Amino acid sequence: MHEKLLKDPLFRKGLKVRKQVLGAGDIDQRIRDADQYTIGHEEITTKAAWGIIWSRPGLTRKQRSLLNLGILTALHQPYELRHHIQAALRNGLTREEIAEAILHCSVYCGIPRAAEARRAMQQAFAEVDAGLVKAGKPTKQKTTVKKSR
Repeated sequence: MHEKLLKDPLFRKGLKVRKQVLGAGDIDQRIRDADQYTIGHEEITTKAAWGIIWSRPGLTRKQRSLLNLGILTALHQPYELRHHIQAALRNGLTREEIAEAILHCSVYCGIPRAAEARRAMQQAFAEVDAGLVKAGKPTKQKTTVKKSR
């Protein structure tokens, strides 16, 4: 079942980007652990989000990460937000920019949601500081951003 997916060019493209942004270890584990009930979710996530959307030109990975922080805060998704905060560090956002983005969300998404996002941020930073998650250098991106006039 997984072998067929690994031969799909869009899946492979998305998997490469997904691993670069979120970290290979967690993604490899998700794919390995996927069963007949969850493999469809891994397929659609990898192809649509990572193979199509995250692979598009027009926005840098850093810009996409910043957008995700606001979106995941608004949707009240602290688990996903924590992973995307760590990805944002990999994509070049600073801790100060991340904190400011979450503070900015408080007036548009509500203070309770921003407070939950702040807790996710603190947990994400603690995991990076403890060496549990690699945040390292920004990931390389081959796509270019076209500047509007």
